[in-house]
Amino acid sequence: MRILLIWLCMALPVIADGEKAGTFDYYVLSLSWSPNWCAYEGDARGSDQCDARHDHGWIMHGLWPQFHRGYPSYCPTSERAPSRGMTAEMADIMGTSGLAWHQWKKHGVCSGLSARDYYAVSREAYGRVVRPEVFRNLDREVKLPASVVEEAFLKANPDMEPDGITITCRQGFIQEARICLSRDLKPVPCGQDVVRDCKARDARFTPMR
Repeated sequence: MRILLIWLCMALPVIADGEKAGTFDYYVLSLSWSPNWCAYEGDARGSDQCDARHDHGWIMHGLWPQFHRGYPSYCPTSERAPSRGMTAEMADIMGTSGLAWHQWKKHGVCSGLSARDYYAVSREAYGRVVRPEVFRNLDREVKLPASVVEEAFLKANPDMEPDGITITCRQGFIQEARICLSRDLKPVPCGQDVVRDCKARDARFTPMR
């Protein structure tokens, strides 16, 4: 039993709730392909992110402070919560103001930044990563290896290394591209608990509407 517990502790991500704000090693920029999220979850929820009037492709799920092993969350902070105006301003790259609020509450509080500065850094990180245009040109759903998505990001971002990005899947769809960045937003290698590439060779990829 003791050996099993030790193995589980080593295998599972370490979530450090209540860590000191501003104490972390690097960031993970998580980009979600909006049409896929809408197909497996968002449409059923009636999310505004999925409304046909939008043209969301790769949106920012979040910018997450990360340790080399594990990550902090829900850190105590003296910083004021973001206003509705602040969260609404993030909807253009995050899909909804609700997601912007959730990301501050769970991850932003651990950055050591004010809400306004956290959102500013998040927007800068999003702007520094080139999102491959090829996926915006799809006219039908395709099935492809997750590695193809990673290769497209690496080609579009020559300063990025293979160990600095991971592609995840969910319910048979490509879910996210997770890119590791230093505290000054330069590409860095990801920790071992972040680099967990989807191995699917026929993951679904939905076109923009």
